[in-house]
Order: sequence, then structure tokens, then C-alpha cells
Amino acid sequence: MSRRRRIRSTFVGALRSFVRRKTAVFFTFFFPVLLILIFGALVGTRPTGGGLFAREPSYYLPGYLAVVVVFTPLSRVGSTIARHRDGNRFEKLATTPLRRWEWLLAHTLVNVAIIGLAGLLLLVLVVIVTGAEVVVGPVLLALVPLVVVGVALFCGLGAILGRIADSQDGVIAASNAVALPVWALSETLVPPTMLPAWFRPVTAFSPLTYFSRGVRTAADGGDPTGALAVLAVLAAAFFVAGAVAVPRTE
Repeated sequence: MSRRRRIRSTFVGALRSFVRRKTAVFFTFFFPVLLILIFGALVGTRPTGGGLFAREPSYYLPGYLAVVVVFTPLSRVGSTIARHRDGNRFEKLATTPLRRWEWLLAHTLVNVAIIGLAGLLLLVLVVIVTGAEVVVGPVLLALVPLVVVGVALFCGLGAILGRIADSQDGVIAASNAVALPVWALSETLVPPTMLPAWFRPVTAFSPLTYFSRGVRTAADGGDPTGALAVLAVLAAAFFVAGAVAVPRTE
């Protein structure tokens, strides 16, 4: 079996597994929609006032997209590794030509496909529900590589968490413990000016900060190449580390 066929068969199996898990489908597609309806439509923004939502609606686009870019890969890849490990699946995979990076790549592609659809839905809803102004043009297409690279990064991190945690429950707990502060404090929903002065430089160490900057720049019609380049380098590093962390045997 060629490498392409190995990756494709693993991709198809992982995609079918996702579709069968109704809870995963709900949280990937409908939970972010609820956030948009709650914060975008019910709470709203106050560009001329103060408080957490004091910026224009388009400022919070990275925060909505980051819900699926961060939470879904971390929990899905991590829990899949824990589940495979409990079922001794990796011992069986060790007898096949499938390599660890091929396994992770196939699962990353599944997440890219799923999150790409969810991200498109969220983008449309943010514009319709919140009235966010997005500059439509060729630069807006940069959202595609930003999402792809961001998903790959957090798939790698999810693989690392799946290797470290000792159970599926442990993976979910670790994923939430990592994802929640990263999501909230990476220039997504909370502007840096609202953070303590001593903490603001810390956000530069979060990969999601560069995703937020890139998405916000592209939505405003600017060039997100710098943020995308940094995010791509970090994604490559996390993917390699994640591939190494994928168990071979248990």
C-alpha cells in the first residue's frame, strides 16, 4: 500500500468516527454558534463605551474562530490517542506500514476539513448576526491558510497531551486547562490594554496570538504574512513534536 493510500484510508476512518460521535459534531458546529448568538446578538458590543466588548464587532472574529481552531483539535486528537491506547490499537498499527506522522497527518486533515466548514459557517454568522465589517477581497483568502496552520498546530499539541494524559478523561481535563486560558488571553476576546502591564508581553508566547493577529489583519484588508509565517513555523514544530509523541506500542 502506498503512502497516499495509507493516509487516505486513515483519513476516511477518522472522518467516519467523527460523524458517528454526535456530541463531537454538536460542540464543533453548534457550540460556537451559541457563543455568537449570546455574545454577538444578546450582549452586543459597545464601540463607544467601556467593558469587555468595547471594540467593534469585527475585532472579536478571531475569538469566535479560535473556539473551533483550539478546542476541537486538542480534544479530538488527544482523546483519540487515549482511546487507541486503551484498546491497544497502536500495537496493531505497529504491525502495519503506517508511520506515526502519517497517522497524525490523516487526523490533522480530518480536523482541517471539519473545522474549515465550521469556520466558514462562523464567519458568515459573525457578519450577519453581529454586523461585523469584513473587507472582502483577495487578502481575505488568507483566512484559509491561517485556519489550516492553526489546526495543524493544535493537532500536534493534542497529540502531546494524549501521550501525557493517562486516560480519556485526563485528556479532556488537560485540553480544557490548556485551551481556555490560551483562547481567552491571546488577543482574542480580551484586548491587551485590558490586561495588566506585566502580563501583556506573555501573550507573545501564545501561538494563538499570531492566529488572532493574522485573522484580524486579513479581515481588515491588511497583509497577514508576518503573523502567518510565525504561526507556520510554530505549527511545524508542534506537528513534529506531536508525531514523535504518538505512541508506537504500549
